[in-house]
Formats: sequence, structure tokens, C-alpha cells
Amino acid sequence: MISLKKMKLKIFGGLVPEGELGLKIIGYRKYVGGKWDEIGNLQFDYLIKQGLKSSHSFLDIGCGALRGGSRFIEYLDAGNYLGFDKEKKLVEIGKKKVLQGNLLKEKNPEFVISDKFEFDGFLKKPNYSLALSLFSHLSEEDILLCLKNLRKFVNKEHIFFATFFEGESDRNPDKSHSLDHFDFTREEMIKFGERTSWKSEYIGDWDHPRDQKMIKYIAE
Repeated sequence: MISLKKMKLKIFGGLVPEGELGLKIIGYRKYVGGKWDEIGNLQFDYLIKQGLKSSHSFLDIGCGALRGGSRFIEYLDAGNYLGFDKEKKLVEIGKKKVLQGNLLKEKNPEFVISDKFEFDGFLKKPNYSLALSLFSHLSEEDILLCLKNLRKFVNKEHIFFATFFEGESDRNPDKSHSLDHFDFTREEMIKFGERTSWKSEYIGDWDHPRDQKMIKYIAE
């Protein structure tokens, strides 16, 4: 049973496992949340409206199988796309099945695989970054780790957009899980940024089909 809003993917009464087994069970498109074209286009169009230029370096945090990444890679100048994910298999699928033609060779995107938000593995620093449907699967501890490590890596005035499900967090699972659901209040999301040296700006609605909200963090 799949809850379209909460995106808890269940099988035989239990949560679908993370990693390659989960990918085999539900496929890579459902694994990253489905609505492939709709959400892929939505995130790309949103970043363009926010000022992303082809000459900018862009970090896609939780890039997965490149639902949005394929669009960013095609648009950005060579070497300007930085893809980050903890699932190596997902990224490999994106490279093989999603990227069209010679984009991988022509645009030379850079990827880092890590489950500890080790952004310093990239060769260049991004101007913009996005975490689309990532914080909706992370614990408070891991959100803070992401924000802390990203702030250490990027330059001042870097802009980071992140989506989340707005709600009370008292029933969240104890540990992060790629296919489980986490809620946070806007006040919590703002404070997460403030605690990790970001200026927080709640944006809210941005036409996401599952009503994920947007927050903007600016490196101070």
C-alpha cells in the first residue's frame, strides 16, 4: 500500500527495505517517489526561477536516479553538476538508464557517494544546492548533520533549498529511512538552520503535488 502524501512504501505489512533489495521490489522510479516527469520538471523550473544559471555550479543532494538531475545536467555547463547520494546503485541506474545520448561524457557531472554528508569529496564548491524529498526521510540528527557539513563546505551567500513535510514531529521514526515519513514544523526547520549558521527563510507552498513545503537557507 502506497500513501501518496506520506510516501510510506509498504509490502506485506512492513516497510520496504532500503538499498538494492528495495530497488528490486519496487523499481527505481517508485523508490525515489514516483511522479517522475512532474516532479523532475517542477524542481528544475523552480531553480531556474530562483536564479540558477548554466554557468553556476549546482549541488543535487539526494540526487538518486537523476529524476531532476538529468534536467540539470543537460542545462548546466560541463562540470557544473554535483550529484550526492548514499545509494550507489541508484546513481548507477541514473547514469545508465536516465541520461540521454552522450550527456555523461559531454557534461562531465561529478558524483559523491556517502551516508555521512561528506560534501568535501567534491572538487568544486556549488553556488546553489537542493535537497528535494530528502528531509522528508531524515531524522533531526541527520538533517542537522547535512546542514552543518554543507555550511562548512560552501562559501558565504550560498543558497540551499530544501523540501519537507510540515507537521508535528513527535511521531517521527527514530532513525532515517529512505522510504519512511518524517514531519517537522516550520519553526523546527527554521531553528535547524539557525543552529548550523544558516539564515532561514520559510517559503512554504511551491506547487508540489504531495504538498511538500520549501525552505531556503542562506550561508552566513
